[in-house]
Amino acid sequence: MAGIVVVFDFDRTLIDGDSDSWVVAEMGLTQLFNELRSTLPWNKLMDRMMKELHLQGKSSVDIKECLKIIPMHPGVIAAIKSAHASGCDLRIISDANQFFIETILECHGLLGCFSQIVTNPSFVDGDGRLRIFPYRDVGSPSHGCNLCPPNLCKGVVIDQIRASVSANGRKRYIYLGDGRNDFCPTLRLVEGDHVMPRKDYALSKRIYSNQMLIKADIHEWSDGEELGKILLHLIHRISTKEINCSDLSQLNSSDHI
Repeated sequence: MAGIVVVFDFDRTLIDGDSDSWVVAEMGLTQLFNELRSTLPWNKLMDRMMKELHLQGKSSVDIKECLKIIPMHPGVIAAIKSAHASGCDLRIISDANQFFIETILECHGLLGCFSQIVTNPSFVDGDGRLRIFPYRDVGSPSHGCNLCPPNLCKGVVIDQIRASVSANGRKRYIYLGDGRNDFCPTLRLVEGDHVMPRKDYALSKRIYSNQMLIKADIHEWSDGEELGKILLHLIHRISTKEINCSDLSQLNSSDHI
């Protein structure tokens, strides 16, 4: 429905695992990654891993082939396609990177379902090396949020989305995530919105430790099958309520003619 905005985290939400960790493991970078882990911010560390692959003669095509075999649950794929077909506005806010996310979505025929992907930028440079950069340069002024990493405050992005679509009337938001950095956007949700935290993961634990701060309805899920079923149920429920309210409004209007 046009009145529903669905915002997804990516790693351990749309896909079951972590795309960065997958590439590191599958392409034989685990030892170097662990050696450098404490010396570099995450985005710079991943950029360094891409440099290592380039030095080994691995191309962006090789990285794409690695990403294409990351599994995505059929229930998640079906739910995304159904939500998009019903007119929902689907978006992603992720601390992964553009190249990884777009490659995986394209492989599963889902890239065109999303109106916006907010993540760390990446591109293949003139030498054929994949470069990964932080969404927000850590040297720039602080975003002022102590709940999110320095490079990306998801709560700020939610506020920007809300501001950009508010001119088209009241929207209902559904937010799906798993991690600690998904707690900030959860706090930006209001009554009538919905949050779908992954059960027993960091977001769920933070929500239930601070439940008085949460205004949105909470719906936990454990795997891709549950995610798909709960998401489509919520979309149907919100859509039905909107239709009923619209019908009632029209009926009341006709009574006063």
